[in-house]
Amino acid sequence: MSVESLFTPVRVGAVSLSHRIVMPPLTRMRSRQPGDVPQPMNAQYYAQRATQGGLIIAEATDVSEQARGYPGAPGIYSAEQVQGWRLVTDAVHAKGGVIFLQVWHTGRISHSSMQPGGALPVAPSAVAAAGTHMTRTFEPVAFETPRALREDELPGIVDDFRRAAVNAREAGFDGIEIHSANGYLIDQFLQTGTNRRKDRYGGSIGNRARLLLEIVDAVGAAWSSDRVGVRLSPWGRFNDMSDEDPGALFDHVTTELGTRGLAYLHLVEPRADQNSDTNALDPEAPDASSRFKKSFGGTIIAAGGFTRETAPQAVAEGKADLVAFGRLFVANPDLVERLRRGAPLNRYDRPTFYGGDARGYIDYPALADA
Repeated sequence: MSVESLFTPVRVGAVSLSHRIVMPPLTRMRSRQPGDVPQPMNAQYYAQRATQGGLIIAEATDVSEQARGYPGAPGIYSAEQVQGWRLVTDAVHAKGGVIFLQVWHTGRISHSSMQPGGALPVAPSAVAAAGTHMTRTFEPVAFETPRALREDELPGIVDDFRRAAVNAREAGFDGIEIHSANGYLIDQFLQTGTNRRKDRYGGSIGNRARLLLEIVDAVGAAWSSDRVGVRLSPWGRFNDMSDEDPGALFDHVTTELGTRGLAYLHLVEPRADQNSDTNALDPEAPDASSRFKKSFGGTIIAAGGFTRETAPQAVAEGKADLVAFGRLFVANPDLVERLRRGAPLNRYDRPTFYGGDARGYIDYPALADA
């Protein structure tokens, strides 16, 4: 199929875009430590991938010290971090690009070595994830059993997200994306496999969705709802996630989000294997974008193993309004131009995805280099 459908203008909330190819949030763990501060190398990385009227959603960024879950992931809660991010936004805007910041709290997907005072990670309930994580020095370690958050702590977490929106605006971002997917704290509250609470934030679907909606409302009030996006991963199993009735859960969540005038809903299509090089879609799960586009009623960004053949088809058929390409953007700083021309794509180097230096980060060649 022709890629023409990807190269038509589109309005996304308060911003206008010239094409529908999105660089999604990609955790790369290359912020300066200590302090988790973005640095000039990060600005170069994003500038390489910026295009006129193209949307970049910057990597998942901690809203507080407690939110930390990966060494080298950036934050947006200190003055130094705000100044570091300004290097990035200035570089992207100089190329004519648009950039949102994804913000998160990792919840149980953390380790005490990254927590203030060496405390346990927090979660809706004291349920450990299966498998292993890493310490602040990148050492593999089994997941710890998290501490269940008290109800009186949750307003503080909502305020951390609100403050992150204020700081992102000061850092020059065009908008903000709330990370509610892939098994991190907000997703942990949404799903029954991780939420065993008996209070106002547990039990019914409405109660489990309460934290997400409170955060969305606080962020929208602090900035503007049409500069706020939300990312969800219905039927996703990454980070040991599960729910008793995901269809009903996400029908409710997307309907509620649709009443709030958001810029977009960013949906991760369920994949059979999150970590493989194939990342084939899960044949047993519904097409998330198609299902929830109607209940949300607004702009949909779809992500999850799309190719230059399947992405234009998704837009042309109305399943999604924009398509995000993750690994392809890692390896192809000029991905938009390569898709436009039908040019060959660089192969990504998976061992350099997380942490490290310039190798596998800012040294992938562009077409002009050839």
